[in-house]
Amino acid sequence: MNYNGTMNFEWDEAKSDACFAERGFDFAYAARAFFDPDRMVQADTRHSYGEDRYRLIGKIEERLFVVVYTPRHDVIRIISARKANQREVKHYEDSTHDD
Repeated sequence: MNYNGTMNFEWDEAKSDACFAERGFDFAYAARAFFDPDRMVQADTRHSYGEDRYRLIGKIEERLFVVVYTPRHDVIRIISARKANQREVKHYEDSTHDD
């Protein structure tokens, strides 16, 4: 999936509202992580979901977020989002720095 052009997003509004209530941001905000040029994407193979799912780690305003999504035709369906934990932050930083 090309993340550099125009992207269309969708999500369950109730899940987005719950994310905002629990974490202080909604899925519309989390979608901005897709525009991080250093974003990292990996297949989410933790369970058999019946569809391909991916985990994106991307930066929004100096903070890292993890967004789980599935591509559906020309739309990116956001399933969940949260702030990245310390391990994920370290992995991102190690992968994006040319030291």
